[in-house]
Amino acid sequence: MAGSESVALCSRSTGQPDETPAHNSAKPWTSCMMPVCMHTGDGKKQHLTSASRQTTSSVTLSRSILLCRKLAAEFVGTFLLILTAEGSAIMNELTKGALTYIGVGLAPGLAVTIIILSTGHISGAHLNPSATLAFAIIKHHPWVEVPLYMVTQLVASILASAALKGILQYDGAAGLTLPSKGSLQATIVETIITFLMMFVATALSVDKCAVKFLVGPAVGASVFLNNIIAGALTGASMNPVRTLGPAIVFNNYRMVWVYIVGPTIGAILGSVTYILLRVDNENSCEQLGAESNKNHEEKVG
Repeated sequence: MAGSESVALCSRSTGQPDETPAHNSAKPWTSCMMPVCMHTGDGKKQHLTSASRQTTSSVTLSRSILLCRKLAAEFVGTFLLILTAEGSAIMNELTKGALTYIGVGLAPGLAVTIIILSTGHISGAHLNPSATLAFAIIKHHPWVEVPLYMVTQLVASILASAALKGILQYDGAAGLTLPSKGSLQATIVETIITFLMMFVATALSVDKCAVKFLVGPAVGASVFLNNIIAGALTGASMNPVRTLGPAIVFNNYRMVWVYIVGPTIGAILGSVTYILLRVDNENSCEQLGAESNKNHEEKVG
């Protein structure tokens, strides 16, 4: 395979690959003391000492630990989001509307804000497989981590829903996201509101010109706004695992595909649209800011 690397033991005296069969009578620790000959794609050889091999192992271990931390943060964040979003809807029914429509919409918005502020610097606080996919498409997240993030988010959603069902002894449908209109209308609504949320999330998390510390409040506000707009129409999922976790636990899969297709399309379109609009470099950021200030001063003057 072009560009691939192969590793073999090298003779101390010649630096050439050692042709001694693996089943010879040499002591097993001698190979650990010999330099390693790495054949690179351009035909050159690199000699790696045991120290460099140890360094490589340390780097690999560090990356594995970092990934585990990211997945743990993503699990905790998604668990709390589903617990809040689904739990507020269930509690509103159990208390005969005490939380009100506004309260049910505000709860997930506040949850998203808190989670992003507390875990965003660890995992990115995607909390949403559609968001993870969209960030990977715009090259803001490594593809190799996408399946792991998605599985973690789904497991967290299932466990949060199971916890609510067990603790509240509830078996109704208030925590589910079910459309009040047809499947086409519901898909369009979910696409639009997820587009809005991901446009905001991408703008504040990717662009160098953005005010980074506002990403939590801004995304949380967009979630709240979307719940007010679309809560009565679709449940304002914006997130496949917001729908899938409760659907699996409560065994209700009515139109579940709407909440996979709509949010995924909306998330991708939202992220890609912002990337097409954004300013590419810091100089342009400064120029754009100066022009905006100048226009503002002219209007005020």
